Amino acid sequence: MHNRASLLLAVAIAALSAWAIFSALAWPWKAKLFPLVISIPLLCLALAEVLWVLLGATSGARAADFRLSEEHPPEVVRRRTLIAVAWIAGFFVLVLLLGFLVAVPLFVLAYLKLQGKEGWLFAIAFTALLWAAFYGLFDELLHLPFPSGWLLEWLGLA
Repeated sequence: MHNRASLLLAVAIAALSAWAIFSALAWPWKAKLFPLVISIPLLCLALAEVLWVLLGATSGARAADFRLSEEHPPEVVRRRTLIAVAWIAGFFVLVLLLGFLVAVPLFVLAYLKLQGKEGWLFAIAFTALLWAAFYGLFDELLHLPFPSGWLLEWLGLA
């Protein structure tokens, strides 16, 4: 049953990504770039999964999906999961309030200092390098318009 479900899912994903590639080919360059960058690797991975299911040997091992780690106590796993969810939610709120161009470096710096416990020199240098790459790629090279955040618009700083 597991192999049949994996095969059906992989075929469905391959068909969907092939349709996305075919549809995007007629679009202007800027419009088709993102769907192609996502769909082409997705198609390759889905076809690899199809081949794996069809040609691979079956093992008797059970899937370990949706089980908590047995190496750590459940309360530790739950706490770590909640911390990860809080960081993701915090990034979402930062993007809404400040916009991507401010939220990305602020989030990276906060994460490196508070969660990663990195030193100031590394945290600032890495954040600056990441922001330069982010800004250079998305704003300067691809000219993607990032909306400013609600707070910056409200304060008239956008």
